[in-house]
Amino acid sequence: MPATEPVRLGRKRALPSCPNPLFLKWLTELRDEAKEKGLKIQYTYQKAINSLNKYPLPLKNAKEAKILQNFGDGICKILDEKLQRYYRENGADAPIHTLPKGAPPPGRSDNNIILAPSRKKNDAGDQGKDGGGGGGRKKKREYVPQKRSGGYAVLLTLYRETQIPGGKGYMFKMELQAEAQHLCDKSFTVPDLGSKYTAWSSVSTLIQKNLLIKTHNPARYSLTDEGLALAERLASLEQTKKDGPEGDREEVRSELEETEEDEKVVDLTGSDEDEEEKEDNRIHPTERGAGVTQVSGDVDDTRSSGKSQNSQTRSRNPNAECLLPGTYEIILCVDFIETTGGSHHRKQELVKELQRNGINFDIRKLNIGDFLWVAQEKVAPVPGQLRAPVGRELVLDYIVERKRMDDLCGSIIDGRFREQKFRLKRCGLRKPIYLVEECGSAASHLSLPETTLQQAIVNTQVVDGFFVKRVQDVRESVAYLTIMTRYLSKLYQNRTLICRSRELEGDGSSDEEERGKPSCSLMSFAEFNHGAIKNKCQTVREVFARQLMQISGLSGDKAAAILEHYSTPHSLLTAYEQCASESEKEKLLASIRYGKLKRNLGPALSRTVYQLYCTQGALS
Repeated sequence: MPATEPVRLGRKRALPSCPNPLFLKWLTELRDEAKEKGLKIQYTYQKAINSLNKYPLPLKNAKEAKILQNFGDGICKILDEKLQRYYRENGADAPIHTLPKGAPPPGRSDNNIILAPSRKKNDAGDQGKDGGGGGGRKKKREYVPQKRSGGYAVLLTLYRETQIPGGKGYMFKMELQAEAQHLCDKSFTVPDLGSKYTAWSSVSTLIQKNLLIKTHNPARYSLTDEGLALAERLASLEQTKKDGPEGDREEVRSELEETEEDEKVVDLTGSDEDEEEKEDNRIHPTERGAGVTQVSGDVDDTRSSGKSQNSQTRSRNPNAECLLPGTYEIILCVDFIETTGGSHHRKQELVKELQRNGINFDIRKLNIGDFLWVAQEKVAPVPGQLRAPVGRELVLDYIVERKRMDDLCGSIIDGRFREQKFRLKRCGLRKPIYLVEECGSAASHLSLPETTLQQAIVNTQVVDGFFVKRVQDVRESVAYLTIMTRYLSKLYQNRTLICRSRELEGDGSSDEEERGKPSCSLMSFAEFNHGAIKNKCQTVREVFARQLMQISGLSGDKAAAILEHYSTPHSLLTAYEQCASESEKEKLLASIRYGKLKRNLGPALSRTVYQLYCTQGALS
């Protein structure tokens, strides 16, 4: 065998060539062009290339390709236009199943679009291999987010948080977005024109690469050991760039770019991040309005040498996101359950009465309560867009739970009444209202005595501290909602509304309205509604509280008092084990004080709790 003939080992079969090389060539060009521009459609073209490579039959035109996966009307139309141009240039009888002479071969499906370097770099790499640079496969490089991208900003921000003495070691979503914004060129809340992705989309990539960990509810974000090591390197390179001379800056920049080059597309998120981004857009639709002005201001400040510290201080300031007087309007939000299902005629009457009174209202899903009011930002429509951008929405401190007498009776029997009051107290709004429709003499025909229902209403007002408004029918309910909407519009018309985070909420702003301050600290609607989800993941403390409240006579205040001393069932059982006698165990909780009057729980309730958690077998 001649020495020049290459040696073939094994029985590896050569891959068959694609029978549609012209279509494959055009798709490859479209993909490369989209990749250079950073467009997400590059992934769609790559999927179409993969499908075309697997198809074994020749295609006469692009319409026949519609039977293939990932070939839609758009791609087929583009290919048909290119095919017609090809026929005009080369004649109607020009072959389409072979490439013209001198044309480069099209790429195959195994060219990974995410990890593929540029064409020049391929040529250089091939020369290095031929020049004796050592055989073997090229080692896969470590993932490094692109500079001033979302992942880059999140890693640096969390790293700086870990360097603060006495810091939490984690950050909440809104806090993290505000802190990281000045380190990123894209907005964390507002997607670019024609795109549905924001800088926050890269967080799922960081979690997938085991650089970031997401725990708890509300979510807490912190760095893993690998993420901490990478963030420390990025921070040192960033510091070197700031402090070093011009020559060192170029060297550092080239080092970062070389490491980022293979993975830069990953940070722009692929198809595996669609679900999280959709969820983020659904959960936080009202936070987009602040993004454009905040991004531009922060980026300009960061790039100017003398103002970087000011931009960081401003991003830490919670007053940066606020609604000034005249820039918002008060809107009544109606839970969609109040307008659908059940007695359709009665529920449609509610909508018609609101429309007749000229009230600006919106029907949406509320996870707690039946009515509430939001301050919605006035946003001007953008030329060239079908819909105006979604403005920010802050929830006012008033929430209404509407109860007909028959509904009140049913909720008392099945236990929903107590649970609803407990959730209303914890929803973060300071002015809960019960709107009770007495419905004339209908209460006398219910399964509970009318005196029991009236006592429950009085307890809601006196014991639980809710404001109770009694009305006779739907019309009076709508009249009350109308008066409240007009009252709140006048009350808030000259106020500066500041967005606060629920998890960072303080106690100092609870009496703002009574003190007559011109500003008000409110939650965003997205955060409020997400935090009020009924069946979300609960902590052991929350489940323990719900267990205790199932005991007859043990209210929310009493359960909260027990949780102050024993936050989990394990801590309560440990305390029982340390008691010397049975009588001491039965009276363990008797002296715990609860409520505003600081009354004792009493021996009877203490004995009931002891029997529930310490009796072996079934309770008699």
